[in-house]
Amino acid sequence: MVLVPRGGAWGDRVAAAARQRGLDPVVVPLIATGPPTDAAALDRAVRRLVAAVPDRRPSSPSAGADRPDVAGYAWLVVTSATAVTVLAGRVPSLPSGLLVAAVGEPTARAARAAGWSVDLVPRDASAAALVAALPATDGTVLFPRSEIAAPTLVDGLRARGIAVDDVEAYRTVGTGDEPVALDPAPDAVLVTSGSVAREMARRMTPLDPRTLVACIGPGTATDARTAGLPVHVVAPSRSADALLDAVVEALHQPAPDQEGHP
Repeated sequence: MVLVPRGGAWGDRVAAAARQRGLDPVVVPLIATGPPTDAAALDRAVRRLVAAVPDRRPSSPSAGADRPDVAGYAWLVVTSATAVTVLAGRVPSLPSGLLVAAVGEPTARAARAAGWSVDLVPRDASAAALVAALPATDGTVLFPRSEIAAPTLVDGLRARGIAVDDVEAYRTVGTGDEPVALDPAPDAVLVTSGSVAREMARRMTPLDPRTLVACIGPGTATDARTAGLPVHVVAPSRSADALLDAVVEALHQPAPDQEGHP
């Protein structure tokens, strides 16, 4: 049994991918998406976005480096599928002159599913890589984010002299306070964000010592350890598919001396 810590379309998709790998998923939503604390900034950003003049898209992202930002934004940068969902729910379609950058392929897939053209996906799925890959621009970058997003992207772009409209688009909230106990204990739990790690530590510890804690990347593994969780599996890339593949490999190997295991 593998615990999938989020519900909705994401949870359904990950559960289906787990079954395809011969795993037995159980969806236990530990976090959910809530509206921003104050929606005024997001409302202003949406008005500015839809006010953009049309047909400003260059033939390539680098060709837009010196393009003036007349009314809207030069770039939209998204670092989560949730940010895509929130913005797409408010803006039926993006202005044709807007360039879109996504932090990794899973986010890019969500953007394309929303009908957006994606102009830039860095080779490394990280905010730092996106900062380095984004072409220089005189226009403003719109960055809709979670209230707990790290400042890496905003600080990095501003350090390059790029203006950023840093907007809280949603909050990540816990789904309750009651303890979560599964019987039998899961063979593995998927930790897909620092928020999941904190909710898991708050509502599911102590975990069964035989349960593998599988994290979606090194940053999330650090968050998990900070929350007091052991870390047994770290996916080589920040995607649910890579995480599930790592879980399958770990579950089919003889148990080594792992962090948190005797």
